[in-house]
Amino acid sequence: MGDFSKDINSTFPNDRVKALLNIKFTANYLDNIGNSVLKPFNISEQQYNILRILRGAKEAISVKTVKERMVQKSPNSTRLMDKLLEKGLIERVRCENDRRVVYVKINKEGLALLDEIKIDELGDSMNKISEKEAKLLNELLDKLR
Repeated sequence: MGDFSKDINSTFPNDRVKALLNIKFTANYLDNIGNSVLKPFNISEQQYNILRILRGAKEAISVKTVKERMVQKSPNSTRLMDKLLEKGLIERVRCENDRRVVYVKINKEGLALLDEIKIDELGDSMNKISEKEAKLLNELLDKLR
């Protein structure tokens, strides 16, 4: 990894187009690292994200809330939660007042799995930039959105 233009052997009409494609290329690169870290645990990045959200919530939250908090929005987040339920990592509870509302929460097995995953290995890529550079990158990415 180095110069994006050389990595994909391409030129660009301007730096804005190059930046856009570089963001997508880098996101894919980081996704591949994340997938390789999570593969031994038989969960996807999206499933990890759901477990992380549920751990942070500290109590049961609605499926809708989980979907809103996901880093990588997924149209099949309900299916992702079904898989986590099948793996015994989360629990699902129907709302007593409104049967259409479903709550989910992480259980002991899910918490234990999160403790086992060394997701900070993803941070190795981020160690190549300083805190000051990371702050600037965050500001620029926030500005784009």
